[in-house]
Amino acid sequence: MTARHRTRWATGGAATALALSAVLVGCSGDDSPTDVASRAESAVGSIASEAGEAVESASAEAGQRLDDIQDGTDVKGDVTTGTPVTGSDGRVRTDVTVRNTDDSSRSFAVQVDFRDPGGQLVDTVIVTVDHVQAGQSATATARSTHDLSGEVRTEVARAVRY
Repeated sequence: MTARHRTRWATGGAATALALSAVLVGCSGDDSPTDVASRAESAVGSIASEAGEAVESASAEAGQRLDDIQDGTDVKGDVTTGTPVTGSDGRVRTDVTVRNTDDSSRSFAVQVDFRDPGGQLVDTVIVTVDHVQAGQSATATARSTHDLSGEVRTEVARAVRY
């Protein structure tokens, strides 16, 4: 079964903090989990990429946004990534497969980290997969926000079902 999905990016330093602060200011207790996830994707997606500490900071901020999803369930064990492939554009892509073990249709927000052979975080993205039917799986694509050279591995840093 195919599910509608969106991919958003998360890297950057001070710009990340400013953009995500704007998301927090706009959040209220009445926001649905989908609204919070969408605003987090939007904020994270608008940030330019930087290296080193900036990527770590973006990863922490992305994780915090996942924490803000109300009534979300940690489902990291229900999400896998495929083999990373570098395209002709230098961007690394990987399939992200979510499995809905709930008894009703659910959406997912997944933070995928890209790491170099030494384990250093070089990029991170948030992928959403909407409306996965009960007992079904769906696949989306996570794509790095900038060219990544050399061998890159991917891992699911966080996954929230809502």
